[in-house]
Amino acid sequence: MVEATILARLRDAVSEDGPGPFHHFTVDGTLIEAWASLKSLRPKGEKPTDRTPPDDPGNPSVDFHGERRQNATHQSTTDPEARLAKKGAGKEARLCYTESVLMENRNGIIIALRVGQASGRAESEQGLEMLQELCGPRRITVAGDKGYDTAAFVASCRALNVTPHVAQNERRPGGSALDLRTTNWPGYAVSQRVRKRVEEIFGWIKTVGNFRRTRYRGVERTSFAAYLVGASYNLLRIKALSQRMNRVASEPHLPRPTR
Repeated sequence: MVEATILARLRDAVSEDGPGPFHHFTVDGTLIEAWASLKSLRPKGEKPTDRTPPDDPGNPSVDFHGERRQNATHQSTTDPEARLAKKGAGKEARLCYTESVLMENRNGIIIALRVGQASGRAESEQGLEMLQELCGPRRITVAGDKGYDTAAFVASCRALNVTPHVAQNERRPGGSALDLRTTNWPGYAVSQRVRKRVEEIFGWIKTVGNFRRTRYRGVERTSFAAYLVGASYNLLRIKALSQRMNRVASEPHLPRPTR
């Protein structure tokens, strides 16, 4: 796959002793709606004979009022691997998967991508999994939003020889897991500014890539579809970068691209 090839080449570049262009990354995650409706969410262990006969077999009416539904007690009959999740406090819960992306900061390309079951720790776990495949003898940095400012994620990054440049969450119990040893460096401010580019990737994936909602059931098939969309984004991004570099090379008076 295109993604695997890019990841392998990047890992070789990071492992070089000399300075290389790819040592700064951003990790972030988003929710991808599952191909299942909330009507398919039923108590675990329920048999079809236990249900009240529907008024309309094709599109039955379902009354959820007064019923407490959660992942521990309920499961979708359409897609059993989908999980209830919501984007934030006050938002409605939907059946979703979590998609995480590792972006290279200088060029804005996708280095690694993961899709898994939605949970409160899915983004951090997927981020560490991608960093484990990328880390080498040379120290790299990874930026992220406040959701990654946890003691476990920061400690795991440092154990992998990765400097965490995540946004500080001072409202977290115990305060931020980062201190002035990290935040005082100029590179931290640069990472915080550049990390917002990852939202452009998610925007492209969900609009142009038409992957706001998966058309497949299960983690494996949804992951395959996500890789195809991610590879398409990378091909278009690499083409745009190549055209830009060619234009700069042909017109020396133009400023060279910077991050």
